[in-house]
Amino acid sequence: MRELSLKEEKNIHAGGLSAAAFAAIAAGISFFVGIFDGITRTIKCH
Repeated sequence: MRELSLKEEKNIHAGGLSAAAFAAIAAGISFFVGIFDGITRTIKCH
């Protein structure tokens, strides 16, 4: 195993995008479940 140079260390992006992607997917699912719920259960607001 060899040590990474400073330039190679800066190119490591471990997990940053995956956390943002997971949050976006969770928000999208929640949004579409809310739309589906609003269409199927049409309860008027008071």
